[in-house]
Amino acid sequence: MTTIVFDIETVPDIELGRKLLGLDGVSDEDTAKAMVFNHLQASGSDFLPLYQQRVVAISVVVKKGDQLTVLSLGDEESTEADLIRLFYKSIDKYSPELVSWNGGGFDLPVLHYRGLRHKIQAPTYWDTGDTNREFKWNNYLSRFHWRHLDLMDVLAGFQPRARAGLDVIATMLGYPGKMGMAGDQVWQQYMQGNLAGIRNYCETDVLNTYLVYLRFQFMRGLIDDVQLEQEEARVKTALSDSGLLHLQEFLAAWDGDASA
Repeated sequence: MTTIVFDIETVPDIELGRKLLGLDGVSDEDTAKAMVFNHLQASGSDFLPLYQQRVVAISVVVKKGDQLTVLSLGDEESTEADLIRLFYKSIDKYSPELVSWNGGGFDLPVLHYRGLRHKIQAPTYWDTGDTNREFKWNNYLSRFHWRHLDLMDVLAGFQPRARAGLDVIATMLGYPGKMGMAGDQVWQQYMQGNLAGIRNYCETDVLNTYLVYLRFQFMRGLIDDVQLEQEEARVKTALSDSGLLHLQEFLAAWDGDASA
């Protein structure tokens, strides 16, 4: 089976914010501030509702047989609809095992709302057995099924109070953790036109997720010590061969920790 580990990055949906708050003619920056303030006043949280977020990057690690690929979908000119359509098309094509960190709580619901917004079809993703009988017992939507493995949720035993952040778990396991920026800096970087940096950051996040996934597969007994070492070596080779600075910096940080 093909495995696709994924992560998304989002910014405030300024167009929606203007409609909801009646802010015609207000700048993007001030609209975003108003959206956050309005939600803070209503809920006590400055984290915008998922339906008010717009996708600007989707990064994946794709493992198919002996092939391992790290990439961001589309390019810097791709629209949000382009990115989401590519994501769901990959599911239609491969029926993969999806792996995420908090994908059930954030990434997938955002993609649901935004896919609805852009009239994007995703028949394989939404199948719960109507088309493929196997999906009745193992689909992408049911929390306790494994076709989508939300590592954060599973490792916490499905207990909200036991959840941990990807950065701290990756660091605990000797992987690089967050690099380049943090999630709360994405909007600022987007406003500065640094979409390339956001895509790079998203790729390093999805690499951390994949490495934690490998360790979890070892814990489950699905791979042994030798296979874990081989799979980690495969990742290192892919990063080294990529020729991309941010991936080689990830590799250097990983090797640096291992030698400490």
